[in-house]
This record gives sequence, structure tokens and C-alpha cells, in this order.
Amino acid sequence: MSTQSDNTSASATECWCCGGEYAEAELTRLGTHPEVGVCRTCAQSLHRRAVERYDQNHPTVGARLRAIVGTVRSVVIRKGWHERRIIGGALHWIDRHLP
Repeated sequence: MSTQSDNTSASATECWCCGGEYAEAELTRLGTHPEVGVCRTCAQSLHRRAVERYDQNHPTVGARLRAIVGTVRSVVIRKGWHERRIIGGALHWIDRHLP
């Protein structure tokens, strides 16, 4: 019986998306599936994917602007600009404030 609870507590601190180890306070649990915990970074990524999916089905001016931001974000990541010392910090700041 203690073996099962040890396994449960070990998996309780693991992000179901990236597999990283996190403290319980750093995970977001899903409402009807409390066994699923997602870290902040993965939760933000999932939110962006959900908004993209919604925008595909509901085309608006805002949806088009978010698509352009997403395209620029993809280019920045592909070229590795976000990892550069000077421009990287500014890009991370901008990314926190964009949809």
C-alpha cells in the first residue's frame, strides 16, 4: 500500500505535457481530472493553441492580428533570436505581453 502512494506522490509533481518535475504549487490541475498537472509554460502554450483553434473557426480582425503575431513568433524561434543576449530579453518581455 505504501508503494502505491509513493508512486502517486512522485507522479503528482510531474507536468503531463513536458514531463518536467515541479513543486505541487507550480502545477495547474484540470477540474474533472485532478490527476493531470500542467506547468505554467505548458499551460500558456496550451492556451495559445486553444485561441488559435478558436480563431480558425471564428475569423475576425483580432484573429488575423493574432495570426500575424504567431507567424512572427515562429520566425523568431526558428532563427533563434530569442536566445541572443541583447535582443532576447526584449523579445521575452514582448512575448509575455502579447496574446
